[in-house]
Amino acid sequence: MGKFIVSLLLGFILFPVVVYMYLASGSMDVATSAPPLPMEKTLANLAIHARMEKEMPHTVPLKPDEPTLLAGAKVYDEHCATCHGLPNQPAPVIAKGMYPHAPQLLEKDGMVTDDPPGESFWKVKNGIRLTGMPGFSTALTKDEIWQVSLLLANADKLPASVQRTLASAPLNIGALSPAPGPSPAPATVP
Repeated sequence: MGKFIVSLLLGFILFPVVVYMYLASGSMDVATSAPPLPMEKTLANLAIHARMEKEMPHTVPLKPDEPTLLAGAKVYDEHCATCHGLPNQPAPVIAKGMYPHAPQLLEKDGMVTDDPPGESFWKVKNGIRLTGMPGFSTALTKDEIWQVSLLLANADKLPASVQRTLASAPLNIGALSPAPGPSPAPATVP
């Protein structure tokens, strides 16, 4: 019994030391192009779903009517399309460089129409740590967060006016891309 306890104590001491040495040695590939670590997705999904289930709102204060969905399309275009793209357009370059890749929320493969609007509300409001998804609680009003959440929850059945608004929106990447035109000449020193 004594050997078992000593082995158990050594395991509790040795395991964290080995993990620390592995991390501190630079051996762990942390690039966004690297494959996920063992159980990384499982642990991350377990944590986020448990937290969302605890905190997400279960009642929606807005109706998913055309004015709400049009307002949600405007919010989406201004704040979400940079990473999550627009309908029938290629995924933005920034989305491809993220890990995990930013889902294209208005395309069939990336739609979250099976998620309750409260789940999308929680994600937009709080962001998701270590994914590149920022929290918008200080940038958007609660109504704007609900509007875009309802847009996403109804993305597979949007009115034609909302579909046209999204389809005609230019991908707003602002400061993330260089200005068009030739590069300025380098400064010369006299």
